Amino acid sequence: TVSRSAKARQAALRSLRLALASRTLSDFLLERRLTLADSLEKCLKKGKGEEQALAGTVLTLLCLQMGSGPEGEELFRSLKPLLVSVLTDSTASPGARQSCATALGMCCYIAAADLEDLVSCLSCLEGIFSPPSTCKESSAPAQHGPLHCSALQSWSLLLTICPPSHLRSILDNRWLQLPPLLTSSSVALRILAGETIALLFELAQDLEEDLCHQDTEFLCTQLKVLATESNKYRAKTDRRRQRSIFRDILRFIESGEYQEETIRFGLECMYLDSWARQRTYQAFKEVLGSGIHHHLQVGAGPHAPGSAGLVLVGVDRALLSQNNELLREIFGLGPPLVLDAAALKASKVSRFEKHLYNSAAFKARTKARSRVRDKRADV
Repeated sequence: TVSRSAKARQAALRSLRLALASRTLSDFLLERRLTLADSLEKCLKKGKGEEQALAGTVLTLLCLQMGSGPEGEELFRSLKPLLVSVLTDSTASPGARQSCATALGMCCYIAAADLEDLVSCLSCLEGIFSPPSTCKESSAPAQHGPLHCSALQSWSLLLTICPPSHLRSILDNRWLQLPPLLTSSSVALRILAGETIALLFELAQDLEEDLCHQDTEFLCTQLKVLATESNKYRAKTDRRRQRSIFRDILRFIESGEYQEETIRFGLECMYLDSWARQRTYQAFKEVLGSGIHHHLQVGAGPHAPGSAGLVLVGVDRALLSQNNELLREIFGLGPPLVLDAAALKASKVSRFEKHLYNSAAFKARTKARSRVRDKRADV
């Protein structure tokens, strides 16, 4: 990352991104964190476009590896002003600003020690996705959809760790900027706004507070329209995804019922049984990609899932079998399962058995669908 060639720096940053997302290397990085932080700072200051975006992503992954201790806090404190500077710079590329929005939210969630840091990050992110009062409400979200999405994602993530005193001030009036985003032309932003509204209703319930709206019935009407929308000018997959998610949002707001989701990794599983837990998992999944399963469980040796055969020179192979204690602590998973070779072998299903099971399931599903699709079926 210190090369004079922009292409060489970008290639180095991509390799770092892949390595940090697919492996847990906190011990290896501990003595090298200052060198890495200095290189990332130069990339964010002097780089352009894609280089800044990659540097922001690598910074997020480095902070995740360092954890919530003094090292992670030092990293966040030193680079927070630079992240804010790029994020609020209207002349910077949208990709770089989007990456810095994600980095600011994630690093603050992981390593912020003071309430002042949390409040300032919330305010900065709010200024990005909140439409200015002098402009039309629909123009800002349509202009930079991905940037607004990243800012709103980070803002909603930080809400999950807000102390009750500050959260009450948000619940009183500042959340009212979210309903206008439901009319955005970006389906991703509409969905994020709806999920954030559901999250705020959930947080209000936890505090035993009433989330007041000028017209709650109108808000529910908006959600019902989005849950049943069938406009042909929108892509079919977008319509289907929007309807599914807004049905869950409306069900939760009206009856308090949440659609639980199960995440399996290795021999373990965890349950996403609240909007706050879902928001947290989605934030880490977006940064780590498929590597999140490796970070949640004990590594499977030098070639972890998603590593694509990447070789790290000078890394002790023993360090590659670590799990990410920070993620397990955040999701309340406790210590990882430790199984011997015999238990692991007994728990695995052979490829032939999987093939037989999948074939039987496919045949049963085809028969069931054929009966329903038969025009002669008595509906």
